[in-house]
Amino acid sequence: MNLLRQIVIVSLLGFRTLRQRLWQSLVIVVGMACVIGVLLSMLSMTEGLHQAALNYGDPRNAIVVSRATIFENQSAIPRDQARIVLNAPGIARASDGSPLSDAEVMTIVPTVLRKSGARGGIILRGFGEKGQALRPTFHMVAGRMFRPGTHELIAGVKAPFQFTGMALGDKVILPDGEWPIVGTFATGDLLDAQLVGDIETVLQSVRHNTYNTVMARLASPPAFTSFRNALTANPALSLDVMRLPEWNARNSADASAFFHLAVYGVGIILAIGALFGCFNTMYAAVEARSNEIATLRALGYGGFAIAVSILLEAAMLSVAGGLIGASLAWALYDGVQSGFGGDVFTLTVSPPMIGTAILWAIAVAVLGGIAPSIQAARWTVAEALRTR
Repeated sequence: MNLLRQIVIVSLLGFRTLRQRLWQSLVIVVGMACVIGVLLSMLSMTEGLHQAALNYGDPRNAIVVSRATIFENQSAIPRDQARIVLNAPGIARASDGSPLSDAEVMTIVPTVLRKSGARGGIILRGFGEKGQALRPTFHMVAGRMFRPGTHELIAGVKAPFQFTGMALGDKVILPDGEWPIVGTFATGDLLDAQLVGDIETVLQSVRHNTYNTVMARLASPPAFTSFRNALTANPALSLDVMRLPEWNARNSADASAFFHLAVYGVGIILAIGALFGCFNTMYAAVEARSNEIATLRALGYGGFAIAVSILLEAAMLSVAGGLIGASLAWALYDGVQSGFGGDVFTLTVSPPMIGTAILWAIAVAVLGGIAPSIQAARWTVAEALRTR
């Protein structure tokens, strides 16, 4: 008999008897649903943070940080170096002829997370006079802009939903006293969950005398080369220059690598538990089908067809559980607002992530079902009958 035909017939016979082994089969389905659900829920945070970082800021901008800096708040650019950067060649010009560049500072302000009540931190960013112009999507939605030289802040539209005390009219406690929030702004990116104030006033408040970064609008994409060369070739400067998308991608890649390692580490531990459940369930299924297997062997069906049918059954149950877990993760997490490290972003459960999770489920099914399938394939008619 044709091998493919044997596999189809034996598999269909196995699927028909699933109702007689319902509770045993549910061990695989429920176990895999839990594994995939947890895996995707954790990955949704990693993917959401990655996408938010890639979409952060205007791609026409370049960012300058101190050499070998990994994170923005670790950078320190002295004022004399910042003045050189702010007027470097390759920078676009505003309508008044001044360069479209701005020095910035960021710090973390202690606060309380609204949902959990736990302590957290919100990013406070200091802008100069060109900070708003460098972000074309920046616009006020309520209140007014802060006045330079005053102890006033504006908050992103997502900040009040993530942190307590960040709404219009609230006061934020900084080292030199209370700063009122006088306006609410929106940009459509990670800045929406941050506070913004006048850079020089913020520097005085946090007792710093250096900037963290300098942001500059490039006159054109090719102008980046002249901008970077002018700064990196100057022996008086110790700076790194990157296009903003390049900076965001690098930082996002570092964070994603760490989170993926943690997520897949947890996933492997859960998958090992599901693998043993699959292993025991499929052994029990083989024993329950011993009479059926003996009959098939007596009718001339080969051991390979029987082994494949066992693996297909394990894969089908695992995929069913994986789809249930993926559906729950998508329903509960996709599109939900979350926060990490002062950033607010949208959790994402994408089709590629679901596809990866289903492949994960199939791999667990194959590993858990390979030994029972080999045992069933090796049975003779007499051995299969003796198991009853």
